[in-house]
Amino acid sequence: MPDKTPARKPRILLLSAYDADSHRRWREQLVDSQPNFDWQTLTLPARFFRWRIRGNALTWLNEPLMQQRWDLLLVTSMVDLVSIRGLHPHLAATPAVLYMHENQFAYPESQGQHASVDPQMVNLYSALAADVVLFNSDWNRRSFLEGVAQLYRKLPDGVPMETLGQLAEKSQVLPVPIEDRLFVDRTEPLNRTCPHLLWNHRWEYDKGPDRLFALLDELDSRGQDFRLSVVGQTFRQQPEAFDAIRQRHGRRLEHWGFLPQRSDYDKLLQQADVVISTALHDFQGLSMLEAMASGCLALAPDRLAYPEYVPSSQLYPSVTDDAQAEARGAADRLTAMLNQSVEPLEPLEWGMGRLAAAYENILITTLEKHRVC
Repeated sequence: MPDKTPARKPRILLLSAYDADSHRRWREQLVDSQPNFDWQTLTLPARFFRWRIRGNALTWLNEPLMQQRWDLLLVTSMVDLVSIRGLHPHLAATPAVLYMHENQFAYPESQGQHASVDPQMVNLYSALAADVVLFNSDWNRRSFLEGVAQLYRKLPDGVPMETLGQLAEKSQVLPVPIEDRLFVDRTEPLNRTCPHLLWNHRWEYDKGPDRLFALLDELDSRGQDFRLSVVGQTFRQQPEAFDAIRQRHGRRLEHWGFLPQRSDYDKLLQQADVVISTALHDFQGLSMLEAMASGCLALAPDRLAYPEYVPSSQLYPSVTDDAQAEARGAADRLTAMLNQSVEPLEPLEWGMGRLAAAYENILITTLEKHRVC
């Protein structure tokens, strides 16, 4: 009689050492979309950055799941993969996929959190140890490889330059997917006379709130009417630009601050007309993609990952050293978009329905390659 015993699902241990909101949503979507694998997950809270990126292997030292055997490790960019394998020798030969939500080579130096090269070395060692390195954007991939090359040129000796090619060869781009439910048909046409502008990013300096302030002032000086929502994750301390925006443009505000209910945020995405980025630092731009999926026009600088999915007709010139000049260019672009009836573009290729198969293929291919070897 033929054996009717169901095949065992490959066991995957997913490690997220700094489980920020976007990381959490990525892993939850991924697990839900891949029922052909047996998943277990370990996460650590998104706080104490330096301790998390350097100490996660120690925190998980006595974790029971670490004592088990797995078919595949899937780890995020904050995970110290080399230390994990060293402290758990039975995992040393387990194939590993590293998912780079960000890389420590491309953070703005003025943040002050990278005075030490140590976070960069964690990224580098993990990438060297992994079988496959996935990046959420080509900008993320390029800035990582360029950062490693720059680091190598600074080191005094003993630098394995051949690893630059090896890292590039095993690196691929696979974005964080947009939830399919966000792709909706708008019930109301875009308001091109008094557009509802949406700025939906973390309330930190690297997202360019001062540049948003400059843009709003420029639009006001030109007589361009608009309504405004400024939402996103807020913090105890935040740049002064937010207070300035609220004081000067408060009469235009529709929403202000963090929206705790996801349903309220999703509704806002469908109500807004133009989603804006003024960021100096963004590895993918999930908030922009979500708003685009919901029918918003995008207004973004032609830097970072934005040119990978924002149409050129919705990109304004990047002037990183002159916020006022950049604001004038952004205002010019917005005016042209409104007057020329530029239409929103749905980023369909970034939807989970399109990307689920690509994720499955990466996982299966890595497992099969390991079995052959």
